[in-house]
Formats: sequence, structure tokens, C-alpha cells
Amino acid sequence: MSRVYSNLRTINIFNYVSPRRETFTLWMKSLVYHGNGCTVYNSNGQIVYRIDNYNIKRSKEVHLMDCNGKVLFSIRNRKVPVFGHWDGYKWSYDGVTSKEMPWFQVKKIHNVLRGDNVNYYNVILGCNSEARCYNIIILTTKSIKIVDQHGGLVAEVKQKQASSGVLFGDDVLTLVVEPHVDQSLVMALVTVCGLIHHRI
Repeated sequence: MSRVYSNLRTINIFNYVSPRRETFTLWMKSLVYHGNGCTVYNSNGQIVYRIDNYNIKRSKEVHLMDCNGKVLFSIRNRKVPVFGHWDGYKWSYDGVTSKEMPWFQVKKIHNVLRGDNVNYYNVILGCNSEARCYNIIILTTKSIKIVDQHGGLVAEVKQKQASSGVLFGDDVLTLVVEPHVDQSLVMALVTVCGLIHHRI
């Protein structure tokens, strides 16, 4: 991972995988005045990801950017009758993305027999096979788990809590990403969850 200098306002991130568990703070607000979006801070208080939707809410396409404004993923809502899904397009370092083949796809698991209020989503990577790579479990708008195909925890979102035990507002969340996981992909999946609940 590239070195982070505390005296710089922006940081350069070329490796989105860490050998240790990382904790991020999600502020469900844009840094753009009167804008919609999300700003993500690392444990040192530096901005690492952002989404600026400007004055548009419930947009059908959003862009996940790094702190320097470089687009990492474009996420599109593909609403079709009954079975909608979300497509994620990964941008390369030269700023080019393929608009033909999504890099990941998120689909809701429809099970009318399930009696709980939990929503389950399949995440398919590569979109060349129907093999499930991850599942997203949304308990509430402030409680989300991403697990692998074996049920192992990949990342978790919860309402942020101060060390004294006091909870922050509804728009401040904590994202914990497990080691050796692509943090930019996790953030893209969390973005999909924000779109599902119309928070971005």
C-alpha cells in the first residue's frame, strides 16, 4: 500500500487491498454544497472515496471516485419489471470503462417463503457465470453485511458509535473491511446498498 502523509490533503491510492482489517467512516453527505452523495474517510481522517450526485437523488447512475476525483466504478440501476438489478462497471487507470460488460452485478434474491424483514442480494463478479461470489445481507439501512460464498464475513456496515458509547447521527456509519479484500469493490457494493435505500 502506498505511504500516507498526514500533511497532504489528498492521498494517492494504487492498492485497494490491505493485509489487515481496515475501518472507514461513511458520511452519507456530499462535500458539494447542497449535493447528494457520500464521503468516506479512513482511520486517519483522510478522504479516500466520494460520490457526488449533485442535486440529483435516486439517480440511475452514480460514480464512485477516489479522493482525487478519479472514477473507480460506475454503477447503474437496471430497473425492469419485477426483477431489477444493479450493474457495476470498473474503470481502468487510463480512465476507460467498458460499457458493454459489467464488472459485477447485484440482484435481489426473491423468496416469498422467507418470513423475516431481511433483504438478500447476490453479487456476481465478471458477469460471465451465474456463480455467486458474494451475498449482501441488508438488515436495516444502518446494518449491512457482505459475506463470501461460504458465509465468511467480508465487510460490515453499522451505525458509528463513539468510544463513550454514544451513537452518531443516522447519516454517519462505520464500514469495517476484512483483510485481503478489495476495498474499492466493497465500497461499490455499499454504494449499491445506498441506491437501494435511496440514500445516495
